[in-house]
Parts: sequence; C-alpha cells; structure tokens
Amino acid sequence: MTKDTALEARLLGKRYGGRTRGWALRECDFTLPAGRICALVGPNGAGKSTLLALAAGLLRPTEGTIDAPAREHLAYVAQDKPLHPRLSVADTLRMGRELNPGRWDDTVARRITEGGGFSSDTLVRELSGGQRTRVALALALGKRPELLLLDEPMADLDPLARHQLMGLLMADAAEHGTTVVMSSHILTELEGACDHLLLLHGGKVRLDGSVEELLAAHTLLTGPIADLAPHTVVESRTTGRQLTALVRHEGPVEGPWDTAEPSLEDLLLAHLRTTEGAPA
Repeated sequence: MTKDTALEARLLGKRYGGRTRGWALRECDFTLPAGRICALVGPNGAGKSTLLALAAGLLRPTEGTIDAPAREHLAYVAQDKPLHPRLSVADTLRMGRELNPGRWDDTVARRITEGGGFSSDTLVRELSGGQRTRVALALALGKRPELLLLDEPMADLDPLARHQLMGLLMADAAEHGTTVVMSSHILTELEGACDHLLLLHGGKVRLDGSVEELLAAHTLLTGPIADLAPHTVVESRTTGRQLTALVRHEGPVEGPWDTAEPSLEDLLLAHLRTTEGAPA
C-alpha cells in the first residue's frame, strides 16, 4: 500500500461459523485514496459492519487481505458505541489522552462534547444514546487518526445534533486531511459530504470510485421507449409509452430523450433496487 492510499482490499473475504454459514464478504477489491470522505452504502446484511471491523483489525479475513494504517493511526466507532459505563465523561476523555500520548487533541474532543446536555462528571451509564455518540466521536477524533471508521455514527442523534456533528466532523477531516469511511442508511446525510463511494451488496463490491466520476458516468433518461444500446441499463421503468431509465453510458447519449445528471440519491437507489432484484 502506497502513502497515497488509506485503505486497500484484495480478494477480501470473511466467513462466520465455518462451512455451515455463508460469507459476509467475498472477493472484495477496492482502493481508497488518502484524504477522501467515503460513503459505505448497502442494504442490511451487505457486509458493511464486517468490512469496517476488518479494516479496524478487530476481525481477521478468512481469505484475501486488507491493508490499513497501524492501530495507533486509526479510530473506529462501532454501532453500539462501547464505552465503560462506570467512568465519567471526563475520565473517559482522560483515558483517551493517556492511551494516545503525543497525538491527543483536547480541543477537538471538548468541541464534540460541548452542547450535548451533560457535564464532564456525568457517568457514561447515565447518558442517552445520542450523548454516548458524542463521547464516542470525541474519543475517535481526539485521537487525531489518519483513518476514521464510522459505523452508522449518527443513527441515534436528532436531526439538529446530526447536522451539527456532521459539520464538525467534515470540517475537522478537511483541516487535517483525515480519511473517513462512513456507513449510513441516511442518504441525505451523505449527499454533499462524501467524495468517494463504496457500495456493497451480497458481500461484494458493486460500485467503487469518486462520487464525481460515478455521477458523470451515469445519465437519467426520460422520453419515448427506444433502444438503449450500447449503454448499460442500471434501472428502467415504463409508464404507457414513456421511459425513465438510469444508464451507465458508453460515449455520448443520443436518442429522443431528455437527459439529466443523477443525484447521489438517484444513483444509489437505482443500484440498490436493481441489485435487490427489482425489474431492470
């Protein structure tokens, strides 16, 4: 893995429970450039949490490899936000500082916890789900990681807190060049925040690349029913004599259609519906 690469997988696979159970991931290949904000998207059971745990070094691959920064240079926030319930918020952050000497950033940690509606002497077990998220993110960002792995980080936050923390996270990542991989089901949360996309389905990579390049490679078509060759049809629907389709185009799109560039939500929903077996 080169210095310009933050995360790389080659033929990565993970199977749970031996041969009696299926593969959570299989034959995954991707390269994430350093400094990107990557949206990790896919339906439940697609392998997103498994991929993040493998990248964090908490699981070992069944086959293939995944290369990531050393443990001291990455931070991982799991869905359940595991924190010691008997520690106070202040003690939790003090532990983060002592475990990361020379790297810890008190300023960013305090910035994340401020406005959470709790004091520094509040015990972790007394925090709400959203407040635990703030403390977990403060620990992760306070570590000043090169690679930040987030598994559904904002799911238990109210919309205002989600907007505030997403802004802080994106600003901090931009300032320090942190690479972020963020799993989320909230597509509007990803729009405008992420510049790289990794879409998983059935344990395999279905889309991987720069958001800008992926959007530019797809076109939304509306108009009369006609032959879409040689373009790859991601999803199409017909209503009477009217066609609506998302295509991955090979060269200029010509024909009797109105064309538009899709939004990230258009792109993701079309690929997710198609890979889940909806009519194409």
